Amino acid sequence: MFWALWVGLPLLVALFYLKRFSSPKSSPPYEAGLIPYLGKGYEFGTSPVEFATKLHQKYGPVFTINVLGKRLTFLAGPEAHEPFLKGDDKDLDQNEPYQFAVPLFGKGVVYDVDLATRNQQLRFMRGSLKTDKMKTYVSQIVHETEMFFEKWGESGVVDLRNELSQLIILTASRCLMGKEVREHLFGDVARLFQHIDEGLTTLSVFFPYLPIPQHKRRDIAREEIIKLFSNVMKERKLHPEEQHDDVLQVFMEAKYKNGRGLTDQEVGGMMVALLFAGQHTSSITSSWTGLLLMDNPDFIGPVLKEQEEVLKANGGELNYDALTQMTKLHNCIKEALRMYPPLIFLMRKLTVDMEVCGYVVPKGDTLFLSPAVSGRLPDVWSSPEKFDPDRYEAPREEDKKKPFSYVGFGGGRHGCMGETFAYLQIKTIWSVLLRKYKMEIQGKLPVPDYSAMVVGPTQPCLVKYSRR
Repeated sequence: MFWALWVGLPLLVALFYLKRFSSPKSSPPYEAGLIPYLGKGYEFGTSPVEFATKLHQKYGPVFTINVLGKRLTFLAGPEAHEPFLKGDDKDLDQNEPYQFAVPLFGKGVVYDVDLATRNQQLRFMRGSLKTDKMKTYVSQIVHETEMFFEKWGESGVVDLRNELSQLIILTASRCLMGKEVREHLFGDVARLFQHIDEGLTTLSVFFPYLPIPQHKRRDIAREEIIKLFSNVMKERKLHPEEQHDDVLQVFMEAKYKNGRGLTDQEVGGMMVALLFAGQHTSSITSSWTGLLLMDNPDFIGPVLKEQEEVLKANGGELNYDALTQMTKLHNCIKEALRMYPPLIFLMRKLTVDMEVCGYVVPKGDTLFLSPAVSGRLPDVWSSPEKFDPDRYEAPREEDKKKPFSYVGFGGGRHGCMGETFAYLQIKTIWSVLLRKYKMEIQGKLPVPDYSAMVVGPTQPCLVKYSRR
């Protein structure tokens, strides 16, 4: 009896493993690794972008690896991006790969609901980021930015990433959460958000409910921030005559198709989700934009000339129309995002077999689209290691030669809804900074910190500044 168990159980495990991880002729090139369960986990975990780049060079746009008993299929290049970005949400599930986000945002929000409910919640979010709303946000972003940089004084040295991270959460709190939070409760929100942020570690991705101190603080902070928003909403309902142009109000007034409004738990969770999505990506991209401009000062002159011309054409006012006309600054941000995307991988779980570049990727695989790998492909981008914002201008327009070449903000059905808001934030910051200060990096250009979940420049990012 025991003999049969000792022999049979390992045999069953081996057969299951071989069935799941064997590679049919039609499937992409596959690397299992020498250790059955661990697979390529160590190489992938220690240097994800470098590892994925090497396998792309070896196998081409589609390849699969085994990591901790899971099949991960990577897509890199315009042709490989298309089925991922145009695919149906029913075929490309987001919930399973992003389960680690559920305790960050709370139950009943985004990745903890069925597809139909999530689509309605995303519709509410998109509604808060429409052009008419954006125009009301710009003056608030400009105000916060100019106030923030007044404290810099005439000259000094700062950690640029720290400074911009603080500014981004200030502008986001003003536009997303409203004046009550910004003027009276910002310190509480910033502290609670930091605890939620610290609750996302590499360990959290695999074990999101492990009883570690970071997770306990995360859960307490999430409940406190929901209670805080609940109190703000209660006060607003007592004074319906007061007008509020912010995302919190949009969510308060939103209705599902069945006529039900959002619960306080849903509103709070969606507010955290929006802030979480925008805080890291915008602060990191704004940091890289400035650092790369300082490292390539030949581009600063044309950007400043554009500033002068655009502001003159708009009566000297830094408004929505002026920001949308700043093409050269826009291209600098876009180029920073190509070279150093904060999100190095986008993930989906396949619920059907899918054909990609002549291969059939089997149902059950987790797809990884990598903006970090795709942004450096030499067959798509000329001199991809070079900071060159002019590559987006006519007649070059390298991003338009093939559909889905540029995936800094995703694309297709899965384009980032916060793209316009992010550009407005970052343009405002650098419009103010470049016109007020001369800046230079202290030391060498920082390198990406791949130990973080959202990848930014390794700190400290020391920058010396002096008023123009």
